[in-house]
Amino acid sequence: MKIIEIWFDADYIYGRDENGKEHRQSLLWYPKLRQADADERKKYSFGFSGIHWRGLDEDISFDSFVYEDAEPSPMQRFFLTHREINVAEFARSLGINPTLLRNYINGFKKPSKEREQEIIDHIHKLGKEMLAA
Repeated sequence: MKIIEIWFDADYIYGRDENGKEHRQSLLWYPKLRQADADERKKYSFGFSGIHWRGLDEDISFDSFVYEDAEPSPMQRFFLTHREINVAEFARSLGINPTLLRNYINGFKKPSKEREQEIIDHIHKLGKEMLAA
């Protein structure tokens, strides 16, 4: 599959493939593109296997447009939109390996439904503790 046209809105990058099918991905996966202005986003080139923004040092593979997780889960969305959270310390307070949590957040590994719920419950617990302070 090869993307031949792209465009953006506030939350997504869209791509049309050579068969005319439209695809989209959340810009949460690409913080540099998410923060970029329209002029920066226009300065891209198509390569053999993806799209490159030299000025932003950002790449998106064509294949990523058809990944199952083009949209972050609620847990991933929380961490991707709250980069101020220290993921390593959060993981330690939950009792899981920080690298594993980073892999869950970035989509390199997929947590079980039970593990994802455990993470979300811990987010809620910390939020309640902060409100009570």
